[in-house]
Amino acid sequence: MNRREAVAAALAQAAPRLPDFETEAVIDRALASPGLRNARPDNAAWLALVAYARHVFTEYDDLLAEGYDRDSARHFVLDDLNAALAAWGSRRRVSEEEDEAP
Repeated sequence: MNRREAVAAALAQAAPRLPDFETEAVIDRALASPGLRNARPDNAAWLALVAYARHVFTEYDDLLAEGYDRDSARHFVLDDLNAALAAWGSRRRVSEEEDEAP
């Protein structure tokens, strides 16, 4: 099994209802990210999924552009982020305490 297949399998477990288009985008993110290149496939899949959801399905980038610091912006989008994860069938959630970015 190559790296792409391993990350794809881990992502299918982490978010079984993630649509195909989003699946490909998350896998591409996991494979392209310098911080995730050496991560275990399950960690790479989860971290890429969270980053993708945060940037695409929340107002995170807008809050940063408005001058909020990263931690504050993450706080304000946490519910939307976790709602996206839940919609994709993920049982795992992001909490305020964890720093899930590489």
